[in-house]
Amino acid sequence: MYGGDEVSAIVIDLGSHTCKAGYAGEDAPKAVFPSVVGSIDQMDADDDNENNDSKTNNNNVDSNKPRGKRRLYVGSQALGFRRDHMEVLSPLKDGVVVDWDIVDSIWDHAFKECLLIDPKEHPMLLAEPSFNTQQQRERTAELMFEKYKVPALFLAKNAVLTSFASGRATSVVVDSGGGSTTVAPVHDGYVLQKAVSSSPIGGEFLTDCLMKSLESKGIVIKPRYSFKRKEIQLGVFQTVDIDFPNTTESYKLYSQRVIVSDIKECVCRAPDTPYDESAYSNIPMTPYELPDGQTIEIGADRFKIPDVLFNPSLAQTIPGMNNFAEIAPSFRGLPQMVIESINRCDVDIRKELFGSILLAGGTASMQQLKERLEKDLLEESPQAARVKVLASGNATERRFSVWIGGSILASLGSFQQMWFSKSEYEEHGASYIQRKCP
Repeated sequence: MYGGDEVSAIVIDLGSHTCKAGYAGEDAPKAVFPSVVGSIDQMDADDDNENNDSKTNNNNVDSNKPRGKRRLYVGSQALGFRRDHMEVLSPLKDGVVVDWDIVDSIWDHAFKECLLIDPKEHPMLLAEPSFNTQQQRERTAELMFEKYKVPALFLAKNAVLTSFASGRATSVVVDSGGGSTTVAPVHDGYVLQKAVSSSPIGGEFLTDCLMKSLESKGIVIKPRYSFKRKEIQLGVFQTVDIDFPNTTESYKLYSQRVIVSDIKECVCRAPDTPYDESAYSNIPMTPYELPDGQTIEIGADRFKIPDVLFNPSLAQTIPGMNNFAEIAPSFRGLPQMVIESINRCDVDIRKELFGSILLAGGTASMQQLKERLEKDLLEESPQAARVKVLASGNATERRFSVWIGGSILASLGSFQQMWFSKSEYEEHGASYIQRKCP
């Protein structure tokens, strides 16, 4: 036992859109912040003013520390503040870590500024994608034990955690997050690796579709930093544009995405039947007020954008998404992915899998998505199968289901012997993680 009940484990789920961190045994993560970070190359900034800064900032917590030749800003506060030459970078590509420096700074931020803990004292449970490679896992273990000196570590697959969060050991987990959608069958608490399928269509892709679609209608999305609003008379605002020539393209895009993704979450819902132009052409418009005060009307796009999940080739009809046209035919819609995944599993468990299809992730909490997926699957699945799509009642639980599963797992008494401890790491090395964490 590693201290058992006295010390609670820390659960971290680093997703492609947000990072969730908190204490095991609680019902929601304490800290939720973007997985992207702002980065300023020290070459761009004047070196002399940097030196003055560093003297005054010593009392400041050092998650904004220069790494190599760049300074990283982590957390929604630090990102919300516009800085000259600040690029927005993501540590992940296709769900797998490509930049360990950034991951390091994200963990640092979570421990030191959000949870205010010393990682030396808490076991860590980290969620990882179902298709994580051995190399990635060993690197994670190395960082956690060598740099943060954690007493114990466990890596659990996203799909397994979602499955636990809903109290099942066997299910098909449809995890639709920011960067991608993954369908993974879980049987008795293990992911069936050969049947995992994923597609790069996630929340961020839908947000881009919506943004292009709005731009094609002549709507300009002004980022929050590019204007000031002042009240001239009661209730009458005047918007003044401000110009910042040194803002990077990636930061501008990030700020616009924040706004568009809010529009998406507010007005979009999955259509009951596959989208077609003629049926939705005279649909009533929904108003949405942008931060700069202009009110826009959103009509058919409310249904068209979410339908891209079910029918990826729709994205080709959106002006400005042409670069997607070449690769589109290779992607499959959600129902096809689920059926394909189940068909790759053993014949004896298919029936059980059809009966518990779990939705997880932020994109999966879209209105009507569950009903639509169930309807499409009923049409395409074999007659004998009783299709049941389950999604937890509230959106919070659906968004954080991976984290919640981790919180449940790490606080189980029977789980305590499963940890990969520091002493085992010192004895067997990082590669032992493959044996400890299936």
